[in-house]
Amino acid sequence: MVDAAQPVTDDFDPLAPETFESPHQLYRELRARCPVAYTSAYGGFWALLRHADVDAAARDPELFISSVRAVVPSDPRGIRRPPLNFDAPAHTPFRTALERTLGRERLAAMAPRLRAHAIAQLEPLLRSGEGDIAKQFGTTYPAFVAAEWLNLKESEVWQLAETASIWVDAWRRQDAETVTDKSNAMYAMARALVADRRANPRPITEDPASSLLAATDHEGRPLDEELIVGALRQSLVVGLVAPPILLGAIAVHLARDPGLHDRLRDDPALVPPALEELLRLYAPYRGFSRTVSRPVVLHGRRIVPGVPVTLVYASANRDESVFSDPDAFVLDRPNIGRHLAFGAGPHRCLGMNLARLSLRIALEELVRRVRRIEVVGEIEPTRMPELGPQRVPVRLLLA
Repeated sequence: MVDAAQPVTDDFDPLAPETFESPHQLYRELRARCPVAYTSAYGGFWALLRHADVDAAARDPELFISSVRAVVPSDPRGIRRPPLNFDAPAHTPFRTALERTLGRERLAAMAPRLRAHAIAQLEPLLRSGEGDIAKQFGTTYPAFVAAEWLNLKESEVWQLAETASIWVDAWRRQDAETVTDKSNAMYAMARALVADRRANPRPITEDPASSLLAATDHEGRPLDEELIVGALRQSLVVGLVAPPILLGAIAVHLARDPGLHDRLRDDPALVPPALEELLRLYAPYRGFSRTVSRPVVLHGRRIVPGVPVTLVYASANRDESVFSDPDAFVLDRPNIGRHLAFGAGPHRCLGMNLARLSLRIALEELVRRVRRIEVVGEIEPTRMPELGPQRVPVRLLLA
């Protein structure tokens, strides 16, 4: 057995230049050769690459804890916000309060407004005939989705879209000054939201801030207001990180597979199962992490507390031992329910039903209104902690 608590050499380099496809090629090789891989980048971290290991770690919150490091690279200021950065029982009241604002009836009521937003935010691209679908539609439409969930004023949507986009880019570059500046702007929005809901509470099944203010912790006490602010601050940005990447990747896929584009336009009933397979293929998460609560040996590698362990969902979703022909798009894949695009366990994406709804609507409107997508420039890949395209220049030929 190799004692690799402090490995001498790196198994991979997450800072190496990448393309749209290259990370998946790397992960395929690592799954076979080194399924628990180490790198000294970002201060050093482990990466779990196989589906079984990622799924097991996500479902074992006693061994793989979230309260030390929950993402690589981490916030350069070391700030902890619930529920993502908390362990049970501290994290559970925050998650429960937010989840109850995403019930089936509320999502059904939101759906027509989300469709109206999707149509409106696609319009500038359709009028010009070309643009960056990831940075334009992929950024603005999710901001309106977040605003509908959080009941923000329309005047706040554009501020949120711009602020969150700059913040995400600065996080990836570890630009602490810009991260702090834009994070403070979102904290100000969250504090204003809490102050307004204290004065004007809304039904707790329809408003995240009101739900958090009405919640109690595991000892029956009201939640600390600064932690409520932190949870809302996290909520402001969490839905704006993955959608631009996913929508960009979907656009690339449709451009490369015009036959699928035609099928989805001709038969909208195929959109939901197609979306699940696209989520499997292009899950943008590779930096969500845990640390172990005690030393553990996995595949001959000794992992000790304090060292981050990333759960590479993007690799797990293309594990050939689980998904046959894993790099191919297979409509109605028989075991598609095993994909981990939204994670697993107690930290599984709490907004996954809203995400599915909003992405389904976006895909429906895109294939309905656009006859063909052409990629007309260089696809710019993002960096850790996400994976996928952050710039996708396209030409849109109208239906």
